[in-house]
Amino acid sequence: MPRTRTTTVRDLRNSNRARALWELYLNGPLTRQEVGTAAGVSPATVSNLIGELLEQGVVIEVGLEDSNGGRPRGVLQVNPEYGFVIGVDVGETAFLVELFDLNMRVRASHVSTTEVARLEPEDAVAHVLEGIESVLEQSGVGREQILGVGVGVPGLVEHGEDAVVHGQSVGWDAVPFGAMLRRGLSLPLLIDNGAKTLGQAEKWFGAARACDDAVIVLLGIGVGTCIISNGELYRGATSSAGEWGHTTVMVDGRPCRCGALGCLEAYVGAGAIVARYDELKRRRVTVKPHELEDRVAAIVRAGSTDKSAARVLNETATYLGAGIADLVNLFNPERVVVGGWLGQLLGDSLLPQIHQAAARHALRLPFSHVSILKAQLGKDAVALGAATLPIASVLSSGAVAAEQKPARPRLPDLGRATG
Repeated sequence: MPRTRTTTVRDLRNSNRARALWELYLNGPLTRQEVGTAAGVSPATVSNLIGELLEQGVVIEVGLEDSNGGRPRGVLQVNPEYGFVIGVDVGETAFLVELFDLNMRVRASHVSTTEVARLEPEDAVAHVLEGIESVLEQSGVGREQILGVGVGVPGLVEHGEDAVVHGQSVGWDAVPFGAMLRRGLSLPLLIDNGAKTLGQAEKWFGAARACDDAVIVLLGIGVGTCIISNGELYRGATSSAGEWGHTTVMVDGRPCRCGALGCLEAYVGAGAIVARYDELKRRRVTVKPHELEDRVAAIVRAGSTDKSAARVLNETATYLGAGIADLVNLFNPERVVVGGWLGQLLGDSLLPQIHQAAARHALRLPFSHVSILKAQLGKDAVALGAATLPIASVLSSGAVAAEQKPARPRLPDLGRATG
């Protein structure tokens, strides 16, 4: 749960509301007593703030707790229809836009694709805005009911007003993506790196839930991580932490899209897997980005009958295991969660090999305390995680009344989401 600095009576009130809402959202349904205990507030305080939240419609009663003879106590949860949020996954070949209620139930979804060789910012903006209009129309939800839009992007994000994106691998050099979107969007907007939004989704709802030290890995065309340390999302000095795909696994090795040589992404990214397979087959094939998922899926299916496919998959598992061993040695996590569309494809068949390779390369003590798991959430995990950005903003504000809300919520620190 994000920490809030309190300086006035109003600050203290909003801080108490925020703590109560975080507990209800992540751990509910709860009784008033359970909310007060978890949030660390007195019975009188919790009674007052729950009364306010009920009156405002942020919280609803959903039943009564079973009683052993005493007076039954009401059970509370965050109202799933207090507002709605939109989550966007800006991929390199496809754009997923989903509209959720606060139970994270998908109310509308829109997918669009591009066949361009390199993602253009203007094209991405057009796809995102088109998707937002589509899900609003499909769902019948009014703009005034939208609490915010969260967007996951393939690049490093400077969290200022313009949300400048540095996507070296996709050719985005200091692109003011937030400013570009706001020209056609009047809703509150929050933008973050796609690996971080995927990690946030797995931390709140998936395989990293109830874990204070975890690394969530995104495998796709690109490769990245979300690092959770002591319950907090670790960002680094410029919010660039987690660019695991651009750590060097081979000095002067294969060329990477970022311009360097020997990056992990050049050995385990989707493009690298397909290129290696074609190299072993001694053929030159031009593969467009939107074709990569089908090509990798075919290689995985052929792994038991095609020697070249088996060799590529074995090499991929070895490099992934070595890379995960580095994460284990550096961050000492309890869990490493392997996600992303490529992680979903590789996970079922390669996870035992990846685990064995990681064991060979990691230090024994930290490795003895880590679990390597497949992500629990599906292909929409980046969009789902992006939708948690505005939710976290509302929870952290204590869901203050509309007249008190800032027009553009500041991006909260999303790491402390205790499960």
